[in-house]
Amino acid sequence: MHSFQRFALLLAMGVSAIQPLLAQSSAQSTAPASSSSTPSAAEARAQAQLQQAAAQSGESTVQARIRLRREQRRATAIHDAYDHKYDAYLGMGYMRFTPGTNLQRLTFYAWNTDVTRYRSERFGLDLDARGNFGTAYVGLNKYNLTRPAISQFDVMAGPVYRFYLHPKYDVAVRALGGVALGNFSGDTNHLGSVALGMWPDGTTFAASASLVGEYNITPAVAFRLAPEYFFTGFGYGSQLQASRGFTIGFAYRFGKQ
Repeated sequence: MHSFQRFALLLAMGVSAIQPLLAQSSAQSTAPASSSSTPSAAEARAQAQLQQAAAQSGESTVQARIRLRREQRRATAIHDAYDHKYDAYLGMGYMRFTPGTNLQRLTFYAWNTDVTRYRSERFGLDLDARGNFGTAYVGLNKYNLTRPAISQFDVMAGPVYRFYLHPKYDVAVRALGGVALGNFSGDTNHLGSVALGMWPDGTTFAASASLVGEYNITPAVAFRLAPEYFFTGFGYGSQLQASRGFTIGFAYRFGKQ
């Protein structure tokens, strides 16, 4: 009987000693599982960086699409404005011209018209005609004629090249060459232009180099301004008149390429 009581007492003491050990072992085994279920700080930062990169990639894709649509609209507007076979121009001109070797410059006012045949959106061939009218001051003289009216008519042709295209405007260079007809004695009462110190009547070469700017009012109608240098060879020998001026007016485009 006593031996049974001692055995029961030892058994109770052993069970009470084993229980704390089992609880400690269970806590140690569940701790890694709980820690493994929660992401670490490094993993959280990496996930945030991936989300940010994805957002930036989507934003850049949207911006690229916007830029592409803008470029497509610009190209379409340029094509609509400059894909014409012809343009017809009508305007006026202003030029400072020397009517004689020892005479001061006068102001020529002109009508100006031309037609251009374009081979592409940029390159064309231009045919230009103009009439210039002014009054020359020849000084005091025995003929009592100091301000005769003179005129000059020009027909020229040459290439034009648009080096800058924009939906609303373009800039081109143009070089023309042809003939000029000078009428300097028509208002001299049959005295002749030479007697008053002016160039003799006649025909000579004409050349023009200009920078042409156009502002598009519509794809088919443009306002044009063209400052230029204008060269003629009236007189004797190697005399050259280098005049500066501009033409201004409106161009109408028609005929698709």
